[in-house]
Amino acid sequence: MRIRIHHLHTRIALVFVALLLVIQVAGFSVISTAIYANARHTVNDQLSVSEKVFRQLLSSDDEKLRQAATVTAADFGFRAAVATRDQATVESALKNQGDRIHANLVMLVGPDNRLLADTLAPNEAGRDFSFPDLIATARRSGSASKVGLVNGRLYQLVAVPVLAPLPIAWVVMGFAVDNALAVRLGDITSLGVSFLTKTADGKWSLLATALPEDKGQELAQALDQVGASSGSLEIDRSYARFGMTRYGARIISLDQNGQRVVAVLQRSLDEAMASFRRLQSTLLIISVVGFVVSLVGSVLTARSITRPLAALTRFARSLGRGDFEVPIEAAGDDEIGELTQAFNTMRGNLVERERRILDLAYYDPLTRLPNRVMFTDQLTRMIEQASRADTTFSLMMMDLDRFKLVNDTLGHHMGDLLLCEVGQRLSRTLSHESEMVARLGGDEFALLLPDTDLDAAKRFARRIGTVLDEPLSIDGHTIDVHGSIGIVSFPLHGREFHTLMRRADVAMYAAKRVNAGSAVYSAADDVHSPERLTLMTELRRAVESDQLSLYYQPKVDLSSYQVKYVEALVRWIHPERGFIAPDQFIPFAEQTGYIKVLTRWVIDRAMRQLAQWHADGIDLSVSVNVSARDLLHAGLPEYFEGALRRYGVSPQWIWIEITESAVMDDAAAALQTLDQLHQMGLRLSIDDFGTGYSSLAYLKRLPVDEIKIDKSFVMGMMTDNDDEVIVRSTIDLGHNMGLKVVAEGVESEAVMLLLGTLNCDLVQGYHVSRPLPEDKFREWLRQWHASVPANVQADTLDGGRHIA
Repeated sequence: MRIRIHHLHTRIALVFVALLLVIQVAGFSVISTAIYANARHTVNDQLSVSEKVFRQLLSSDDEKLRQAATVTAADFGFRAAVATRDQATVESALKNQGDRIHANLVMLVGPDNRLLADTLAPNEAGRDFSFPDLIATARRSGSASKVGLVNGRLYQLVAVPVLAPLPIAWVVMGFAVDNALAVRLGDITSLGVSFLTKTADGKWSLLATALPEDKGQELAQALDQVGASSGSLEIDRSYARFGMTRYGARIISLDQNGQRVVAVLQRSLDEAMASFRRLQSTLLIISVVGFVVSLVGSVLTARSITRPLAALTRFARSLGRGDFEVPIEAAGDDEIGELTQAFNTMRGNLVERERRILDLAYYDPLTRLPNRVMFTDQLTRMIEQASRADTTFSLMMMDLDRFKLVNDTLGHHMGDLLLCEVGQRLSRTLSHESEMVARLGGDEFALLLPDTDLDAAKRFARRIGTVLDEPLSIDGHTIDVHGSIGIVSFPLHGREFHTLMRRADVAMYAAKRVNAGSAVYSAADDVHSPERLTLMTELRRAVESDQLSLYYQPKVDLSSYQVKYVEALVRWIHPERGFIAPDQFIPFAEQTGYIKVLTRWVIDRAMRQLAQWHADGIDLSVSVNVSARDLLHAGLPEYFEGALRRYGVSPQWIWIEITESAVMDDAAAALQTLDQLHQMGLRLSIDDFGTGYSSLAYLKRLPVDEIKIDKSFVMGMMTDNDDEVIVRSTIDLGHNMGLKVVAEGVESEAVMLLLGTLNCDLVQGYHVSRPLPEDKFREWLRQWHASVPANVQADTLDGGRHIA
């Protein structure tokens, strides 16, 4: 019978291992030592990770308390109750808010650090608050938190101010740190959790624990034995013995002013070593059996085995470190050679799997562009680099206009092909390897442009627009693609990831809203910014408390130089900020929907003033501005009708000014509303005529009585022939359609004279008068009418229409 020597099991069977006993004893000792060290290391790692989880859980509870306390402190009714010392309301609000989040303690502390209310001890109001340092910290930082003892029980406390607008009191909320909390934290961290405090005699006393009561007391004794005093609490690896069980412990100080309150996380070393002990017993049995079976060993066989095994070990370690580049060389055609081949096959599979994982993790499977995860990583790194180097970069957010229409009309397959083509076009616009285009999801793309300022980013956005304007041909369909791009620049528009992303998104939707192709972030478009939210609150207060007022700007009839028409313009004089320009709050009111309230306020005040003028014998008509949102609101005609009836004003005295774009937003709804207003007898004026996208077909259908030439054309007509042609053509067009024509933006005598020669009906602008409050307008009107007859007579003799 032929023996096949090249088989590993044959060689082992033929060669007795003389030194196997020594090797096995040494190996057993090393493994035993390693097992114990590994168990300690594992416990320490678990304690370290669990400490982070523990702190995060406490931080989460802290944030929950802080949010609840902030909501309570910010409540207007609660602040009023605190300010008026309405004890019943204060206590009810504190109790309700505490019950809502299951807070165990809710207090109200006055500026003098005395308790104004306490849900634990309602009858002890007036005593000193036990933690003046908490209030002092909150006074400096706006809010504060700590862990402290109240009546012998441990609480997690948070303090926030009650502002009116300066702090008038402090809301303090707390969760009890008790056995239930210790058990909950223990369940999450899979560790024993205990809370202890050092008593006056220097001993540790148990406050709460997830351990059985006797084990908790043993823990306190163990801390005394290992000397875990205020000077040694930084020790994070101390092993104490509780009975016959060994524990790894991590001591965490919870008191910012010292180490009088601590949390202790503990893990049983014996439990951690249980599985290793079974392995140790198995190895012992195997060692004994191997020694009995293997009477003689062979040095040559040992070498032939250990060398390839060592190579395999090194190779396995390199795989563990993620080094998949170099395969291992085959060690022969025996079992070790087969194992080597299996390792190489495993390496190839790992390489392929790693590549697929990276693709799935960092690249969009449809467009093959970087995805949101990779883009986030790159933007985060770029923020860090730019912050260190004090450089700038730009971020763009883009989505496709009418992409949903493509999906709904041609199907999602065509939409996917369109996204792939757009991704390729965007990639071709990049000129540097450091630049990045990514697909964030849906039809939303993002671009990163390092070392690019705002002007360069605008040029880049125009280049993208040019590239996308080229029609796409996909499966026989020609598709026009347009995108809306939002642009932000670091550090001009923010220094943090989320700020830049949110503001780029705001700019993108601003560009989409006005069909501008691209837009740079502007706080005026950011309806969710803190400043805008504050402005919204103050605008509501301004309407309710009559901080707003109407100014009136006259329109002069060039045929008689009489003033029969005025435009009502809203003005806001803030008691603290002073004059706030209309372009700061009117667009914001339109975006938030509050323009409805503002418009109705203007209508009401204008009609009341108009009624007063006519009662005083002043024959005037008033123009009020109406926005696109107002036109889309079905109740607008009804409100006009009620105001006319309420003030006894003739509808012929009211002119409604709207912009071309307001009609174009929803032409059908706007026409319906305007027809109703026209049937009531109100007259319609198209404001800023010539700057929008209206068509003559819509203009012909509107019940228009007047058009106002936009001031940009009027102000430039003396120096730009094109502007003069536009003004002349608009006047002729209006007259041919039977409409009055008003030129706004008249700021010089020469422009006024030229408009007279062009037969313009009315003029309005700073040359005539700025907008004036009602009392000053009356005085101006009296002086104007007093000067008109002599001037008109002189100009008539001269054959002109000039007023000095």
